[in-house]
Parts: sequence; structure tokens; C-alpha cells
Amino acid sequence: MTSHSDSRSRVLVMGGGLAGTLAAAAVASHCDEVVIVERHTLPDTPVPRRGLPQARHAHMLWSGGADAIEDLLPGTLGLWLDAGAHRIPLPSGMLSYSPCGWYRRWHEPRYAVDDLYLIGASRDLIDWGVRTRLQADPRIRILTAEPLRLLGDRTRITGAVVQHGPGRQERLHADLVIDAMGRSSRATGWLGDIGVPAIPETTLDAGVTYASRRYKAPAGASGDWPAVTIQPDARIPVPGTAGSIIPIEGGTWQVALCGTRGGEPTGDPERFEEYARHMRHSLVADFLAAAEPDSPVSLTRDTASRHRHYGKIRMPAGFLAIGDAATALNPLYGHGMSVAALGARGLRDVASAMGGITGPRFTRRAQREMGRPAAAAWRLAAGQDTFFTGTRGRRPTLADRVSRAYTHRLIRTAASNFTVAEALTRVMSLQAGAGVLAHPRVLLGAIRGPLLPPLTGPPLTAEEDAVKQSPSISNLRCS
Repeated sequence: MTSHSDSRSRVLVMGGGLAGTLAAAAVASHCDEVVIVERHTLPDTPVPRRGLPQARHAHMLWSGGADAIEDLLPGTLGLWLDAGAHRIPLPSGMLSYSPCGWYRRWHEPRYAVDDLYLIGASRDLIDWGVRTRLQADPRIRILTAEPLRLLGDRTRITGAVVQHGPGRQERLHADLVIDAMGRSSRATGWLGDIGVPAIPETTLDAGVTYASRRYKAPAGASGDWPAVTIQPDARIPVPGTAGSIIPIEGGTWQVALCGTRGGEPTGDPERFEEYARHMRHSLVADFLAAAEPDSPVSLTRDTASRHRHYGKIRMPAGFLAIGDAATALNPLYGHGMSVAALGARGLRDVASAMGGITGPRFTRRAQREMGRPAAAAWRLAAGQDTFFTGTRGRRPTLADRVSRAYTHRLIRTAASNFTVAEALTRVMSLQAGAGVLAHPRVLLGAIRGPLLPPLTGPPLTAEEDAVKQSPSISNLRCS
């Protein structure tokens, strides 16, 4: 075992995924060196990498998260767009079927909202853009090694032991260690090994299974094709089903289908479009009938929401957890990447406000600030997940039922009230907290209720309707 120590200040980030790279960007200006420890070699191009099987699934990067990334690493958004990503305006660029019917798209210029959007891109492209901007900083280096355990005691973490290969271990000393190892992080066990009390954990599991597949966009589907989402309705006492189409780079669509416990999709490619056909609305299936599959079906079941309550015990100084290592969210709502980005920006802001990363109360304050966006996203997810048939973890409380009743009132009103629609979109895109839903104008809109009759079908443009009505690929092949 070798040892490495010097007088330079160092931050050690365990995990080279999106949360880890953004955390590195957040602290780089407050230390001499940031070392990202990642088990697998990270690619230099936007291609799949080992250790990230979820990259094969659809990812939503909401504007709240994209803005945070651009703030941390200016120029990243331009890299994505130049490489073929889509900046999809909201709400005009989304076809969304809510539990209360179709949202209007508010195409008129007077309803344009410049700061609300969705990035349509593969996870490989998103991660590559962040890594590319990050590696321009000479203070940051990526070390291919496997973290083995933490150094320090129950009062302060002083680094970690990493392994480069059989019998080749190294002690990396650091002023701050950040756990960004995701859902599979072993840091809670390592903390226990040095005397830190067990970290309380809350789990909420709706039993969601995800099936994802890429399709070649059909002829007639232009570059400004909308995102499509069919949302589940937890009020119905049957398993929830949902689906989405996200246009990504390369003229392709990333398609995701999901179902809660008892209504899960399978990995059978022959049943992929059949499952889409039997969701609450068939629009996703209608569009897929005109497109051509471009990948196998990828399946995942590890989707439970898990929250580690680091703030409930006295944690050692010098340790933080970010992203899924702290709060892993049900991917149904597409908030994971955005929460990690907002958490990293919160980390940077605390370091700036406190004049560095080594103050006596820095890690406690930083963990609390990093946890704010995660807590907001958790409440959004739990407010629905608790009502699905077969959810494990906890049952709905009276407060949950009151909140759900108000939320559904807002959703129903939003279909014909732009003020309410914009407020809901700001919350969903993590551009604002749930407090905006209590604004007097929003409350008044909820009291008044819908101003227009509900839409009888999806608000398609002529181009979108032509694609929907076009002959299916399968019929053309058989003719």
C-alpha cells in the first residue's frame, strides 16, 4: 500500500458519473486539486460507458437542471446542441396526457416562456458534454481506480483507500470526500466501519419497471418534434402505466414504457408496441407504428425511491453525499439528473458563501443545501407513488390526500388556464419550488376551475397528425 500526502488542498470525488463530475465542477475553485475516482475508464466521445446500464433508458433533463449545469460549466449547453441535442420549449413543445386529460400547448407568441424547456439527448451525450467542459480545468483529474474504504474517524473523514489493481492500493488524503457512487454506493457501510451511527433511510417503492428502446424517427418528423408523455393516473385502483417519446440526437427517438407493480412491461421486443397500445392513451403507440426500431429493448427494475437522512445524525466533517448516493428517485418523473445538478450548484454556493470547504460547519450546511432540490423532487414523487396499487414503504396520510386533491384540481385547471399551466411546469421542471402553487393567481385559478372544455384528443399540429396517420412500418414491410 502506498501513501500520498502533501500540503495542497484536495477534494476526492468517488464516482465519475454526472453527479460526481458536477460536484467536481462545484468545488474546483475552492481547492488546489480535485481527484475523481472512477472504477471504469471514461470515454472521450458520447458513447456508452461501463457501469451505467441506465444510460440505455430515456432521460429527461429539465430546464432547472440544464440551467444549473450551464451555470457550473458554461458552454455545455452549446456542446449538446451542436452535437444534435434538442432544446424543446415548454409547454408548446410537449404533448402531454395528464391524469385529467390533454394539456393545451399554448402555441401563441404571447404565451412563450423562454426559460422553460427540456433537453432531448441521450444520457451518453449529456455526460460527454459535462466531462468535456470539466476536463478543460487543469485542477481536475480523473483516476481510474476502485474506492475501497474511507479514512478517518467518526469526527472527520480524511480521505479514502483506492485500489488500482490486485495488491495495488493507495491512501488518498483529502480535505473533503464526496460520495457520488449512485444507488449502489457502499459509503454508509464504510462510515459504520469507523464508528459513525447508522444512517436512517426511507424507501418508497411503487415497483416501477422500465422498458426502453430507440426508434428511427419517421419521415415527416422534423427536428422540432415534440416530447410525448402519457402519464399514469394513481386515482385508478389498477397498476399505473406510462410512456414517453423524447427526440434525441441522430434523428432518433428514445422511447420509454413503464408500469407499476402488477402492470410491468417486459423485455420482449414483440410486445413493446403492444404494451404502448394499452396505456391510458394510444398516442405513443400510434407514433411508433410509423417509426422503425433501432435498438433492442432494455429493461430495469431497480427504481425504488431511497432517501438517506444524513442530516438526522451527527456526521463527521469532511464528508458529503450527492445525487443518487444521497437520494435516489423513481425515474418515472425524470428528476434525477436535474436534482444532481441543482445539488452541485448548491454545494458551490455554500463554498463561496463560507469562503472555502474546510470551515467547521461547512459539510453540515452544504449537505443541507444540496438536499433541498432532492427533498422537493421526493415530495413530488411520493405525492403520487404512495397512491399506486402495490406501493411498498408507507401508505397515504391525510396530508397526502389533501395535497393530491389540490394537485389534481390544478392539473384539471391547467388544461385551460395558462397561469396554472405555467406554474405547474415551473415546479415539474424544477425551475421553482412548490410554493409557486400557492401564489394568489394560481389559487384563484384553482378556485375558478377550468375556463374551457377539455380537449377531446391530443393537440397535434398538421405535421404531427400526418405522421400519426401514415401507414405503419410493419404494414409496409408485409406488403
